Amino acid sequence: MKAKIVLLPGDGIGGEVVRETVRVLELMAARRGHTFEFTERLIGGGSIDQHGTALTDEALADCRASDAVLLGAVGGPKWDDPAAKVRPEQGILALRKGLGVFANLRPVRAHPALAGASPLRPEKLAGVDLVVVRELTGGLYFGQPKKREVIDGRERAVDTLEYWDYEVRRILELAFRLAQDRRRRLTSVDKANILESSRMWRAIAMRMAAEHENILLEHMLVDTAAMRLVANPAGFDVLVTENMFGDILTDEAAVLAGSMGMLPSASLGDGGPGLYEPIHGSAPDIAGQGIANPLGTILSAALLLRYSLHLEAEARAIEDAVDAAITAGCRTADLGGGLSTRQMTDEILARLRDAA
Repeated sequence: MKAKIVLLPGDGIGGEVVRETVRVLELMAARRGHTFEFTERLIGGGSIDQHGTALTDEALADCRASDAVLLGAVGGPKWDDPAAKVRPEQGILALRKGLGVFANLRPVRAHPALAGASPLRPEKLAGVDLVVVRELTGGLYFGQPKKREVIDGRERAVDTLEYWDYEVRRILELAFRLAQDRRRRLTSVDKANILESSRMWRAIAMRMAAEHENILLEHMLVDTAAMRLVANPAGFDVLVTENMFGDILTDEAAVLAGSMGMLPSASLGDGGPGLYEPIHGSAPDIAGQGIANPLGTILSAALLLRYSLHLEAEARAIEDAVDAAITAGCRTADLGGGLSTRQMTDEILARLRDAA
């Protein structure tokens, strides 16, 4: 297979983890007879510094013309001015919109060997294997109008939460399909006791459940879901929810895996290139030290192989190599170990070579 992959390393540790992940993809391509063409472009703070915008039209065009996009992370103290008109995060929002991705898949699995890295008791983590499906195009992050104003000497800020029925239907349809291939349990997370958008969401979910009678659909308020994620995480299979709820819940779920550095994500649409990235941020406090955990990005590359390039065997090989390395005790600093970013990647590469 020949594939074009655009790299968007971004800011902070983004460049470090993307660079190491490319080593994994290159080895996989060489061992399995594929050709991956990598093109690197700027996004986030680095793009603001060089171009005055968080994502240029040219960079977006390259992403659209690719088979898949691998993103590191964006942001940092240098650009962290709430009053700034141009912010690094605008690059990600523009990228998602430009690629037409509407669903963010975040798999969360608690590796038995990492039970001690989580603040939860080991028995709480037994059997945890879930996927959060987060809607990406609506909600508070995109609702209009957004404004700040001063009225009678008092400052007022307005954000609106907006959803269209078609946005809800397509994310739910994807979630039902994922549940079909897993344990056939779907939890739809909303705030239907308060929000009109959530009441619409729940009504659509209930109608769609009739079309998927072999899937057990459960409705759950977001505050209950937040509690259940730490009280009984193994009780979840597939969770589907709106944009901001999904953003918060998946960060909470990171404690189940022991570190945010462990979790990958895939953002998908109706055809076109997918967007793949770890869920962690740019971690400016450790940038340049070579100690960042690359596994979230490496596992994101496995999702890239699975969903965009349809290379299931290659994706599974990477996931198995990560599992084997963790089982063998390989750890970066966030997991209580001493391996550098490159050394951790070396451990993955060694296991891929042995398995090939």
